[in-house]
Amino acid sequence: PSESGEIVFRLQSIGDCHLLVNDETVSEYTSWRFVTKRIPYQVEKGKQYNIRIYFTQNYNFANASLNFNIGKESPVDYEELIKKLKGIEVVVFVGGISGELEGEEMPIELPGFKGGDRTDIELPASQRNCIKALKDAGKKVILVNCSGSAVGLVPEAENCEAILQAWYGGQAGGQAIAEVLFGDYNPAGKLPVTFYKNITQLPDFENYAMEGRTYRYMTDVPLFPFGHGLSYTTFIVGKAKPDKTEMKAGDKMSLTIPVKNAGKRDGAEVIQVYVKKLKENGPVKTLRSFKRINLKSGQATEIILELEPSFFEWYDLSTYRMSVSPGDYEIFYGTSSDDEKMQKLNIKLL
Repeated sequence: PSESGEIVFRLQSIGDCHLLVNDETVSEYTSWRFVTKRIPYQVEKGKQYNIRIYFTQNYNFANASLNFNIGKESPVDYEELIKKLKGIEVVVFVGGISGELEGEEMPIELPGFKGGDRTDIELPASQRNCIKALKDAGKKVILVNCSGSAVGLVPEAENCEAILQAWYGGQAGGQAIAEVLFGDYNPAGKLPVTFYKNITQLPDFENYAMEGRTYRYMTDVPLFPFGHGLSYTTFIVGKAKPDKTEMKAGDKMSLTIPVKNAGKRDGAEVIQVYVKKLKENGPVKTLRSFKRINLKSGQATEIILELEPSFFEWYDLSTYRMSVSPGDYEIFYGTSSDDEKMQKLNIKLL
């Protein structure tokens, strides 16, 4: 080493792993998951160190896997970072979390993460601070967020010009992200989960009641609602025409919904239909049907969505079975689960 101090070894392996420095064991562990083991070690300037790793693959459900890294950890110097970006107007910030941090029964205990669980849902502090420093320096920031679950992106939603939720991409994930960022592909994805602002919008799981959770039970306004997703073009959803406004249990109904691409780009949109009973003994607002359509710039069309009899069912605790209750129902339709951006109509079940 060129100077004395602490260095850090990082090991990833599935199986038995032993790390020795100058014939002294500094770490030995067994893992059936591919997670990072952090091992701090004190070194002296000018001294030579002999490093050996013994690895045994003792699980037959995975390939032999061993990663090794060594280096010195240093705090981020944001002032130096901004100097390096002199003359740069737009920064693509690729951040988020990773499968090494969120999962099931993981030997992880870091700020925001414990045993595979998440103790908060915000970005790691180092990333939040970096984005703020870039914003304060006048940079336009595009955030590419990589995660397998919802992340509380406040204040990133205000500090960034755009946010692209990339999840965990496969081998072509980088190509897909680049095509969206450079405008070669018009994005048309929709969130399959609710993105909450922070953990204050998530009540503790004291029992299995879902009060306040997911788009079905949440009364607060989330950061990004279930079904949300933007496009480089603009779609206009017209007034739906039901084939009936009264129906009997067991009947089907269909909705004819006009949709127009009013923007300058060809694109795709997902029209979503939700069903809700106005009074008790019926389903809360629930996604029941959706359809993806591709429209060229200026093109208009009508889509037909069928509502099956089962779409009006709910679980009746008095009979312990799925039931259909007569009464008034609301049918919501639009491009996400956001009430303010959806249209609705009423039907009666006789």
